[in-house]
Amino acid sequence: MSDTEKVLAAMREAGEPVAAGKIAEISGLERKAVDKAMDALKKTGDIESPVRCKWVPKD
Repeated sequence: MSDTEKVLAAMREAGEPVAAGKIAEISGLERKAVDKAMDALKKTGDIESPVRCKWVPKD
């Protein structure tokens, strides 16, 4: 499973908008890896931010 897939899975597991730090806790990834994966997901439009600094997968 790629880092981007792990980030999406962690977001779905949280069930609410989450910040990168919380995603790192849930996924077990380092914060830098989460930030990099989230940048890629933002560019592809796979995640969105309904609340400032918190993200959810775009289904």
